Amino acid sequence: MPTGIAIRDVRDQLFDAAERILLRDGPDALTSRAITTEAGCAKGVLHRHFDDFDAFLAEFVLDRIHRMDAQAAALRESAGTGTVAGNLTGALTALFGSVAVAIVALVIFRDELRARLRETWPAGVPVLTEAAIMVASYLTAERELGRVAADADIDALAPTLIGAGHLLFADRKGAPPDEGAVHKTVTTVIGGVVREA
Repeated sequence: MPTGIAIRDVRDQLFDAAERILLRDGPDALTSRAITTEAGCAKGVLHRHFDDFDAFLAEFVLDRIHRMDAQAAALRESAGTGTVAGNLTGALTALFGSVAVAIVALVIFRDELRARLRETWPAGVPVLTEAAIMVASYLTAERELGRVAADADIDALAPTLIGAGHLLFADRKGAPPDEGAVHKTVTTVIGGVVREA
């Protein structure tokens, strides 16, 4: 990028480049040089906007977590429609078919990144924790509608679904699981508490 030409939305451009690299090549390929090359800008651009590389990565992870807000709202709004298992299958497939699995690997891969994230995210792996909150909110709405048993332990079911979903999708090199495999996992976890006709 020639000097003196302003880059519009540089943060988004760098975050999008980081996501592409993470999805394509994994967390070990994520370097400041790789990101700026992918974004088509000078290496110094990243360091002008972030204190250091781990600060960039922390902001990237938090940005991608906030993008889950729309998915969480859509899942909650689906309460009372379709089937509980179908709604959860779609949500888990969308969640883990995105950059979420790769972000989990990135957070596990980098000690300094985990330390930075602990400053604003005190417990758990951020993407997985946020996903569990999303699923718990949905299951609570379904329980209020009577489609999930009143005594269902949502605080146990939500992380169980997220953990099982993560294990299904965790193999980045293999083909992702098909909808049937995800649906089978979901129905196994929630089968005892669903009260649909």
